[in-house]
Amino acid sequence: MIEVHQHEDVLCLEGVVKRAGREWGIHVYVTDGMMVDTGPQSLAADLIARFSAVSFDAVVLTHSHEDHSGNAAWLVRSQNVPVYIHEKGVELCSRPADYPLYRQLVWGMREPFAARPLAEAFHSRTVDWEVIHTPGHAHDHVALFDKQTGRLFAGDLFLGTKTKVILRDESIPLLIESIRRVLTRDFQAMYCAHAGYMAKGKDLLMRKLDDLLQLQGEILRLHGQGLTVAEINGLLFAKPSPIIAASEGEFDSVHIVTSVLAGLPQTESKSIV
Repeated sequence: MIEVHQHEDVLCLEGVVKRAGREWGIHVYVTDGMMVDTGPQSLAADLIARFSAVSFDAVVLTHSHEDHSGNAAWLVRSQNVPVYIHEKGVELCSRPADYPLYRQLVWGMREPFAARPLAEAFHSRTVDWEVIHTPGHAHDHVALFDKQTGRLFAGDLFLGTKTKVILRDESIPLLIESIRRVLTRDFQAMYCAHAGYMAKGKDLLMRKLDDLLQLQGEILRLHGQGLTVAEINGLLFAKPSPIIAASEGEFDSVHIVTSVLAGLPQTESKSIV
């Protein structure tokens, strides 16, 4: 089912996917004739019913992951709505999705679609949005900022103040750089694709940055003492998250450790295995 909320002049469509006793929440936002993300294909029936009652003439994807782009093909094909994404995601969206079975079961299968590349600014009906490239979670990730209202669409930049697992191809150093870049903007309200609307979003994003910097510092300190990746992971993440087993290791705390150490010079990272 889809719940509908209104914050400021943003329509928030909140969906929940339930699988194997667990729940995953996802948000689609519409403001000023612009849809931000499309939700997953597994919620297509409910979301499409809502889309027909909403006025929009363009879609901007924060990144190409299937929980954000799952209904883009339908919108392009059935509604003739242009879909925009960072240039690094255009070619990926044109190909059939290729991701693990557990993600297919939760989010469904994203069909290929033709996306258009985003520029450094995007004009909706009346608003000029700054498009901020924010890699780390995904190479094609962007955040959208409106300096007039101090509003930020953050995609998966935030998710929560504590980071316990990441995907195998994520980068903590890049994520830290991206958060720092966004925090230079004067915003308050933040719209996260999974956590939803947060009136004091900047404060929460600052807390996430502080946590990541502390975590990075601890990893580097322990590495400097000669500990291996496995030893560091065991000390900092003593209680494994259930998603590690469910994802067969695609999500794992160990990727946090390896991504931090991957940024070290070769002579300093010789003991990361």
